[in-house]
Amino acid sequence: MPLSRRQFLATSAVVAGPMLARAASTPSADSTAFAEPNLTPPLAADCDVIVCGAGPAGVTAAITAARAGARVRLFEAHGALGGVWTSSLLGYLLDFDKPGFNQELVRELDRRDARRIPTRDAMTYEPEEMKVLLDELCVDAGVKLQLHTRVAAAYRDGRRLATIVTESKSGRQAWRAPVFIDATGDGDLGALAGCGWETGETKACPCQPLSMCALLTVRDPAALAACIHPVGGGAPNEAAKRAFLAEIQRAGITPSYAKPTLFPIRDNLLLAMMNHEYSILAFDAARITEATIRARAELHRIVRGLRKLGGAWEGVQLVATPEQIGVRDGRRIRGRYTVQRDDLVAGARHADAVVRPTFSVDIHAYDRTHAGGGYTNTGIKVKPYDIPYRALVARDVDGLLLAGRCISGDYIAHSSYRVTGNAVAMGEAAGAAAALAAQSRSLPHDLPWRDIAAVRDKTRRPA
Repeated sequence: MPLSRRQFLATSAVVAGPMLARAASTPSADSTAFAEPNLTPPLAADCDVIVCGAGPAGVTAAITAARAGARVRLFEAHGALGGVWTSSLLGYLLDFDKPGFNQELVRELDRRDARRIPTRDAMTYEPEEMKVLLDELCVDAGVKLQLHTRVAAAYRDGRRLATIVTESKSGRQAWRAPVFIDATGDGDLGALAGCGWETGETKACPCQPLSMCALLTVRDPAALAACIHPVGGGAPNEAAKRAFLAEIQRAGITPSYAKPTLFPIRDNLLLAMMNHEYSILAFDAARITEATIRARAELHRIVRGLRKLGGAWEGVQLVATPEQIGVRDGRRIRGRYTVQRDDLVAGARHADAVVRPTFSVDIHAYDRTHAGGGYTNTGIKVKPYDIPYRALVARDVDGLLLAGRCISGDYIAHSSYRVTGNAVAMGEAAGAAAALAAQSRSLPHDLPWRDIAAVRDKTRRPA
């Protein structure tokens, strides 16, 4: 039976302390391993849908499912909703001309005067406004959210995912629900549940590099106009990139990313993309730590160098680096359909289309020397193509949906659909499907797409 809040907190307080004490006193005969004793974390079964990861896909999925009438819990490892939008300071939205929640976000950002580059498919925004906007939308929808909480284990009942375990300052806690959504970006939940997965070109790389963005302030953006992506522009401006690179080189620095970019955020606040960290798997914590330290040092070194140039760069200040370095490649969980290169080339159409991406194949260079450190040119021309709902349904585990860049696709396709406008649309579909599955006591793979689409459309707020 579901635990009351008082029972839950009482159980948590009783269980957590003794568990930790027992674990600390349990040695192992194998000096390279630790024999952790069986743990019994408190269990809650008070929701219909559990979403792991509150990035663009996950926060959308949670809001959509809650608006559809489901009781939703949302877990996020960092201290803010939004994932790459906020904790990674992405600052730039791509392939965002999609209907539904994408446009609701655009309207809300505009209402707050928090959006720049006002084209339909690409724009910049203020990350702090995005944080509070997502907080408000989740609270308004009735989502039960918990930050600073990471999924640590997953357990099945036969083929069906039944329970997850999270870890946080509250210790280990177990959660049960009829339907789960993996929106962790890196496919953490799917991997823990036993799903097959792929990453990069191969599991040992090559894979796309990590990047750390930063927010900068300058005294006079107009004096640096040649280096800044124009406010009325669409795709990143190549002339501005070349001019910015020349300025960094004039400061005596060769950046790890050969296509550094400056975007306008607000007044004299700019977003800088000027870092690459190569050949690092998204789930190698030690190497990501090294990359984070290295990347932050590089950003500071570049900003100090630019400041020494004086002139238009006098007083340039690095005001924020993110808590999470930006990841392009994570696990791609195997689903009941795999989006492939040929889908992009042919402009595939599906009756259960969740979203129609239009973004190009965007593969950042594997190393400093490859393609000058900028991009890998595949020569693939993308025709607008459909991502079917089946690519969001886990193949190896029942009751598990996928949303965001961890859906089922190959390396080439992933390099197109991974941008956040598409992740939002995937989150809408996964949230609607999860709510419908829980309420109808069905499995996600048994639901007709027309019924899912009808639920999704009812959750959309009109302009």
